[in-house]
Amino acid sequence: MKPVRLRRLLSLEASVRVPDGAGGFTLVWAEVGKIWAEVQPASGRDQGVEEVVLSTVPYRITVRAAPPSSDRRPVPGQRFRDGTRRFGILAVTERDDSGLYLTCFVREENPV
Repeated sequence: MKPVRLRRLLSLEASVRVPDGAGGFTLVWAEVGKIWAEVQPASGRDQGVEEVVLSTVPYRITVRAAPPSSDRRPVPGQRFRDGTRRFGILAVTERDDSGLYLTCFVREENPV
């Protein structure tokens, strides 16, 4: 297994409910912390959607492991931010049996 090179400083963000003043709420993203990471594209694929082909490229983001109860441990539903780029976290697992690193399977989000 090749060595991990944590060279990119990413923000870890979680969604937070904020009252909208009309009895409802709005979801906003709040930074949980900064994490050094290695970002690698995974295999891409083309997906057909009603006469349009969309190309998607998932990524694998590797970070140092943290205990399951730690705020520094990424979980599905959170996201990483790198400047204007955002990566939604789909799944998180230990990279290997040593438990030193976590691999986060993510998909880049397109801003609306």
